Amino acid sequence: MRKAFLLILVYIFSATSLFSQDKDEKEVRALLDFQTQEWNKGNIPAFMESYWKSDSLMFIGKSGVTYGWQKTLENYHKNYPDKAAMGKLKFELLEVKRLSPTHFFVVGKWHLTRSIGDVGGLFSLLFRKVANKWIIIVDHTS
Repeated sequence: MRKAFLLILVYIFSATSLFSQDKDEKEVRALLDFQTQEWNKGNIPAFMESYWKSDSLMFIGKSGVTYGWQKTLENYHKNYPDKAAMGKLKFELLEVKRLSPTHFFVVGKWHLTRSIGDVGGLFSLLFRKVANKWIIIVDHTS
């Protein structure tokens, strides 16, 4: 009887853990969908809501490493000053991998369809769960 009870507890814990992982992955994917929608509306500040509002946010791009949420926002505004430059964003996720209960690693492709010429590349993101919310703490986009 005691063995059966322990097996049931193990099963419940495992099922809850798997559900939690699925829920967290869905939340990370939903954030990327939200970013795409906001970018395509031309709303860079809303797009940036998925990023860590900290001076420790790290963005790695063609110009090197940038630290800080505000500086990253300013760079987006500088590099994408209008809807023509922003175009229509599409993400293709290649890997969404849980690293720990509080971290996800995402790799994908990005593509901007624009009247001034299409551009695209690859990205990797490190997400961290802070105050029960998933946020991007590192973005490496090339």
